Amino acid sequence: MKKSRLKLLAATLALGASLIFGGCGGSATVERPKDEIVYANFRDTRDLNPHLFAGEMYAQKLLYDTLITINPDGTYAPSLATSWEISPDGLTYTFKIREGVKFTDGEICDANAILANFNALNGFMERYKWTFLQVLDHFEVPDDHTFVIKLKEPRGAMMTELGVLRPFAMCSPKVMKNGLTKDGVTDYVGTGPYKLVEHVTDEYAVFERNEDYWGEKPVIRKITVKVIPDNQTRLMALEKGEIDLIFGKNMIDGDAVKKFSNKKGFKTMLSEPASTRELVLNTTNPILNDLSVRRALNYATNRQAISENIFYGYEPPAETLFAKNVPYANINVMEYKYNADTAGQLLEQAGWTKGADGIREKNGQKLSLNLLYNADSVMEKTISEYLQAEYAKIGVQLNITGQEEQSYRDNMKAGHFDIIFNIVWGMPYDPMSSLAGMTEPVYGDYAAQQGIPTKAEIDRNILMANKDTTDAARQEHYSYVLSQFAEQAAYIPITYEVNKAIYREGLEGIQFTSSQYEVPFWLMSWK
Repeated sequence: MKKSRLKLLAATLALGASLIFGGCGGSATVERPKDEIVYANFRDTRDLNPHLFAGEMYAQKLLYDTLITINPDGTYAPSLATSWEISPDGLTYTFKIREGVKFTDGEICDANAILANFNALNGFMERYKWTFLQVLDHFEVPDDHTFVIKLKEPRGAMMTELGVLRPFAMCSPKVMKNGLTKDGVTDYVGTGPYKLVEHVTDEYAVFERNEDYWGEKPVIRKITVKVIPDNQTRLMALEKGEIDLIFGKNMIDGDAVKKFSNKKGFKTMLSEPASTRELVLNTTNPILNDLSVRRALNYATNRQAISENIFYGYEPPAETLFAKNVPYANINVMEYKYNADTAGQLLEQAGWTKGADGIREKNGQKLSLNLLYNADSVMEKTISEYLQAEYAKIGVQLNITGQEEQSYRDNMKAGHFDIIFNIVWGMPYDPMSSLAGMTEPVYGDYAAQQGIPTKAEIDRNILMANKDTTDAARQEHYSYVLSQFAEQAAYIPITYEVNKAIYREGLEGIQFTSSQYEVPFWLMSWK
């Protein structure tokens, strides 16, 4: 199965969509006030504690603010802090806190409230060691409108970490439990443009505009989020006018983009590459500990065919772990252009010879590997089935298993996998925060890299890059790290993911922000 099987899979998906939508003409119209939007998400908003990673980020962004924000071009802009100064040695950050801001429960958001939030994070020190907390000295509040962070050593990713939503967003001190948030919060109260007014688990959530918001008030007064897990059901709801918008890279597949881009009454939008869809190879696995096997799997992966036949070219093929437009990643590293013959030769040279059943063996052991994917992702399942057939051609038995998301993520973090799907974190986290997360057991990378002989040196360079204050020094460290990842073949980049939106004609202000996880309702309006 090469292009023929991919096209069959794509055609099957398209046929399912045509059967469902075949009887529908143009879009139906459901009248609603011009200051309301109905959005669909594939799951519930979940726990919106701003210091945890369990809740939906688009919802947390509606409720909470950070000290600063990050523009789409990567520059920093004021938010709860109106200005800041960084000492020449990179150890002291002084923020002037915006005056007159209140949380939606009436609590004042001043420097003391900011301090309460950072102190609340003390309960998460182990969890967030990949952030500046690992080099924190202390905080200071010289007055009600000045907040100071003192570091033990410079931190290159400091401003980015403060600008992304999690885990440094601010909630009302009143909702903390004994001054901490690690055991949850009593309510979801922030200073953001919206507040949560109604929520029925696994059914819907309603957000209404914060009329006391310190910034420019959004045009949209009310946002209703419906929970619709099934992809085709979401698309039908959009076509019927029951919802106005579907937004997110995991919410929309290539078939939907292709269909709605030519459908009257609807518009589609795609972002620039947002992150890299990849496979992580667990180098502690006895088979995958062999560099020749890892390189063979890289050569056996036809990224171009996956891009063209599963994603209709919307997701370009990825030859490197980070796209070239990512800071510090525009360098020459070893690449693995698709070549099944080279893959077979590498395995043969490594002592893996084909048995009677076509599967390679070595010292009585089958070349059999398990690929774990997120069962909630239609695309991961499709890619898994394709790779299973492709790898079989070079004598590799690939056993594929889909798991519910939480189990899948638990196994990833614990390193309980041979091969698993993952993504780099995307802008603005890349590459600093993404790589910093690899030095601690945050996701699967840490466990999977333990069999790389240069792991200690890779980690040292990642940490040094975050300490160095000049671009030239950082570039040297990141060049080493990215070159090692390529040469050690511990990752199989597949495609560069893009963010996607499909929406009803007349809805304006749709755009992609610096984070692929945000839905900027506050910029939207009806024509």
